Amino acid sequence: MDISTTTDVPPPASPPSPVERKRAARGATRPGDRVFLGLSRGSGILLLVIMAAIAVFLTYRASLAISRDHGNFLTTFEWNTNLNPPVFGIAVLAFGTVVSSVIAMVIAVPIAVAIALFLTHYAPRRVSGPIAYVIDLLAAVPSIVYGLWGALVLVPHLRGLYGWLDTYLGWTGIFAWEEGAPRTMLAVGILLAIMILPIITNVSREVFRQVPRMHEEAALALGATRWEVIRMSVLPFGRSGVISASMLGLGRALGETMAVATVLSPDYDIHASLLNPGGGTFAQNIASKFGEASEQGRDALIASGLVLFVITLLVNGAARAIIARRKEYSGANA
Repeated sequence: MDISTTTDVPPPASPPSPVERKRAARGATRPGDRVFLGLSRGSGILLLVIMAAIAVFLTYRASLAISRDHGNFLTTFEWNTNLNPPVFGIAVLAFGTVVSSVIAMVIAVPIAVAIALFLTHYAPRRVSGPIAYVIDLLAAVPSIVYGLWGALVLVPHLRGLYGWLDTYLGWTGIFAWEEGAPRTMLAVGILLAIMILPIITNVSREVFRQVPRMHEEAALALGATRWEVIRMSVLPFGRSGVISASMLGLGRALGETMAVATVLSPDYDIHASLLNPGGGTFAQNIASKFGEASEQGRDALIASGLVLFVITLLVNGAARAIIARRKEYSGANA
């Protein structure tokens, strides 16, 4: 006996539209999540508004100063805003800012990475803890204290180093010394390196601690030495973090004010040798001249601040680009 049955099969349901998915997600979100989302979004927008307001203010006041400048703002080796018409330029300030920051980075980054590797992969816990604590304390020292220490302790003890550099490297011209006071761009670079060392060390140390243990254990299982483990597993993983830490340190070096003003003997000339007194930076020039500047002089100082603002943005943009190119080494992709 044949029994045939017919069953009505309902058609497959169509997937929800994007609007329906958003409504469902909105309905499932708790009130606290919505409040947090609004605060986070508002904070991001507020930050952009503040940055835009700073840029507009600096640009407006800088345009007033540059329109009255009788010299070339980018190439003039002079800063005299009291003349009529005023003559001022940022050539010396830009050179000094870049040179002192480069010196600081060349000295600080290798030492900071070496300290971070020592604390995370070589030192026993009873040793790494106190050293890390002392490094954290160095990051809390005020800039003026570093400046006073640099002027009273560091600078007088640089004569021996300057004499050695002049004896063996003076032929390069960069390290020629004329027995002048050691209040030079090299002294500023050394002091800035000491100041940014804790920042780079602390961030690099935390990045190296996040390296997956399985990566290191796999390298050790293959017979790698401890240095080979660091070279093949730790450094590639932490490369983006080290770059970020270096950019944080560079940002402080570019904008450091009181320490540089305390150590440097400024003038408005570019010297081929790093051991000759003179030069200047944007932040040092603003700090030393703002109190006695006229309205016209303040506008000129704000114009130089705008250039420093642009340099900082370019440095951060370059850091983001470098990190994006090396995102395959980031912890998120490990």
